[in-house]
Formats: sequence, structure tokens, C-alpha cells
Amino acid sequence: MDLPRYPYHQSLEQRAGQPQRRPVVIVGAGPVGLTLALDLARRDVPVVVIDDSDHIGSGSRAVCWAKKTLEVFDRLGVGEAVAREGVRWQRGRVFHGEREAYHFDLLPEAGHKMPAMVNLQQDQVEARLVRAVQLEQRIELRGRHELIGLEQDADDPSQGVTLTVRTPDGLFDMRADWVAACDGARSPTRTLLGLGFAGQVFEDRFLIADVRLAPGARPRGLDPARPERWFWFDPPFHPGQSVLLHAQADGLWRIDFQLGRDADVEAERQPERIQRRVAAMLDGAPFELAWSSIYQFACRRAERFRVGRVLLAGDAAHQVSPFGARGANSGVQDADNLGWKLAAVLKGEGGEGLLDAYEFERMEAADDNIGHSTRATDFISPKTALSRRLRKAVLDLAAHADFAKPLVNSGRLSLPTEHLASPLSTPDDAHWAAGPAPGWPAPDAPLEEGGWLLEALAGGFALLAFGWAVELPGLRVLTLPADGLAARRYGAAPGSVYLVRPDAIVAARWHRFDAAAVQQALARALGRTHV
Repeated sequence: MDLPRYPYHQSLEQRAGQPQRRPVVIVGAGPVGLTLALDLARRDVPVVVIDDSDHIGSGSRAVCWAKKTLEVFDRLGVGEAVAREGVRWQRGRVFHGEREAYHFDLLPEAGHKMPAMVNLQQDQVEARLVRAVQLEQRIELRGRHELIGLEQDADDPSQGVTLTVRTPDGLFDMRADWVAACDGARSPTRTLLGLGFAGQVFEDRFLIADVRLAPGARPRGLDPARPERWFWFDPPFHPGQSVLLHAQADGLWRIDFQLGRDADVEAERQPERIQRRVAAMLDGAPFELAWSSIYQFACRRAERFRVGRVLLAGDAAHQVSPFGARGANSGVQDADNLGWKLAAVLKGEGGEGLLDAYEFERMEAADDNIGHSTRATDFISPKTALSRRLRKAVLDLAAHADFAKPLVNSGRLSLPTEHLASPLSTPDDAHWAAGPAPGWPAPDAPLEEGGWLLEALAGGFALLAFGWAVELPGLRVLTLPADGLAARRYGAAPGSVYLVRPDAIVAARWHRFDAAAVQQALARALGRTHV
């Protein structure tokens, strides 16, 4: 795939020498910033995206895109392309040595538009997002614009933010009502805000190798027609360490080798060394090395996700290990959470409490992901003799004892966080035996007339009415049968009603429709302080 560029050009405000006030400036043109820009543009909010580069980075980097993220992409018009071009999978196998310890299925039920996981290299996902952005008249994507200064109006923060930007033609200032920092783990925006970024940096190093097998090669029984996630603890071809294997698009396979904390990084970078490692893993099958990298990782987050009129998202706000695919997925879900809230505030439909709720919910999600990520890393890379013995015992037991299988941790794969304590949710006023509670993601289901429920929600507030039609001025209502698959997934009976947020999170639910209760729950979900 030819990757699009976004070359530098002088803006009108540079030529005029006078800052032009923008509703939103997004710093960073990675998957998170581009997703947020598309989301805001779909809500008729003009956006400027600035990035210190003018092109997409190379290599696989983030490669696993989870179902919730694919649903976000689908709403923005790129989900079907990502799912089509990537490798769909839902099953995984975990090995101890060469013996299988256990296997799993991420989506054992049918009836969802999007698959459990799609593997597609980050550069190809970014290419899809960049092209969509470049077609959107409400988005201006500016390459080679480096943020070097940030100042909020001290006397009246409501007056906005001044950004000082360095370009090939020198410095100039931009003005914004709101700024979204989506500029990665080394975020200049976070640094300029003086925010702490606390957590744990892991000393282990890992090697990524993207390889292409010779035609017809199937070492270790790899089957491109049935892609799975394979993870080895202490395999004979890489003793004492772990290895992760994923199928990728374009006939590539990604292999992550744990190297240990004492690895000689310069020696491990040498192509000959990488070739030997891969050859041992592939039983000597012919292959081509397409790309490689060595990484360390950290689990940490910023102390705040909102400082006045500046909001943090993605790696600028939080970092996790790559085990479980929680980094890029949680960042895209940050953008999904933020976009509708920021648009509602800009249009006067919601109070600024929405943005405090963004911070509350996504800090909760970050802590959830960091917890999962840290536990996975501790299991994959035990630090003491006792923890190594405990891991071996768990792996030995898991091969023949079901109770031990959940204890094996090769990375709990990405799922959206349930915001049960969200200030935007209206608690249940009656018992529900099943279905997603307020703060939970709304599940998908096929519609009788064709299409999918999450497609029909389409990024706005909606009321799901099961069994009979109801009306409420100013609120879209979807009437669904009380005996269909959607009703079963929502635990609904005839008369049940769900209020769903624009990011497909349940805001409230009732066993019977009450217009006043729905209006009150809608006001709460919009952050109106009088509720």
C-alpha cells in the first residue's frame, strides 16, 4: 500500500500574521488524533490537526484492533475497510514448551457485525484514517507543525488557548477554544502542561520481527486460512523466554521475542542475529525479514486528563505494555468518548461537566488497562525465583486442570471498560436479571429489516424501545422486537427501554417507559449540572 503524506504548506494565518481562533486544535496525527478529528467533523465541528511529521511511521507497531475499536472505525467510515484488509481472528493458543496449556475463543457467539479482532499493521490503519481526513472539508491536517509553546489565558480560562508552533517558515501562534493532546508517549503537550506521568518502567526488552514466509511454507502447522494468536512460555527454540506470534495482512507474520532485561540491544539489532532467532522459531522454513524493532515499555498515566481547556488522550495520557492490545485500542476509545462530549460543549448542548466526566471515565479505563497490563507483564516476565516456580506450576496445571487455565496470563485481550460509577449514568431503579447496566458498552445485534443495531445508533443519543413504539420529541427512538436477539442481549422484556449515549454506552434503562425519567437521564448524560 502506498502511504499518503500530508506535506507542509503555509496556512492563511501564517501569511496574515494574525492567529485565527479555531474551535479545536488536535496535536498529533496518529490513530487517536485522526479518529478524534473524524468524529468531531462528523458532528460538524471544524478541526485543525497539527503534527511534527508529514508522513506515517513505518512498521507494524500496533497491530491488533479490537471489536469496540472496529465499531468506532465503522461509525467513521473506515471500519469495513480495516476489517476487509486485515486478518480476522478470535481464537488463541497458549503453549508451555511445546505442549498446549490452553486455548480460548474471544467471540464464541455469532450475530455481530465486527469480528473479535482484526490484525492490520498500524501504518495501514493510519493510511485509511489519513485518507478519510483528507477528504473531510471540516478538517485541516498540517504536517511539520511542531508544538513548542502552550498558554491558557490565566485570568479567564474560558477565553481559550494559545499554541506556539514551529514550522519550516519559522514560529507562529494559533488560537483554540479547546486543545486535544494526542501526541504520544513523549507528549510535548503534557510536558508543557507540567503534568506528572507516573508508573512503572519495565526493564525487559522485546524484539519485533515482521517476516514473510516462502509460498507454501507452514512451519509448526501455521495455517494462514485459520489465523490464531499463539503464545509460548519457555519454548525450545527460545528457552527461558516467551514468544508471541500473530498473522498480519499482506502475508506477513509478526513475531515478538522476549529478550530479557540484560540483552545487548546493539547486538540484538543485527540482522544476522534476528535471522537466526526467526529461523529457529520457524523450523528453518525460508522467510524474508520485512521489518524489525526492539522495544521496552512502561505502564503509567498522567495525573490529569484535563487541564483547563486542554485534554489528553491516547499515549499522551497513558501507556501500557503491548500484551493484550490495550494501547492503541484504549486510545481510539478515548477519542470515541471525548468527541461527542467536546462537540456537545461547543454547541451549548452539554455542560463542561461532560469534560470532567471524560477525565473520570478514561482515567478509570486507563487504570483498568494498566492493572491488566501490569499483571500480564509480571506473569510473562517473573522477577523472582518464587514467582517463576509459581508460574511453572500454573502452566503445568493448566494443561489438564480447568481451574488453572484462568490463572495463565499471556495478556488479557482488550475489552472496553465498564464505567459503572460514571457521573453521566442514571442508576437502575429496579432489578435487572440480565443485560448491560448503565455505564456498560451497548452490544450489537442484527436488525430484522437488515443492517446492525450499532449502525442504526449512528453516533447520537438514542432510545431503544423493546416490544412497542414510544415517542419523545428531540430524541431518536429505535423500536425493536421483544423476542429477538437484541432483546436477549439486553435482557429486555416487552416495554423495556434503554437510553444509549453517542459513544454506544448505556446511559440508563427502565422496565417501562417514563418520559420524565428519560428526559432527566438525558440531561444527566449531557452533564447538565442541575440534574
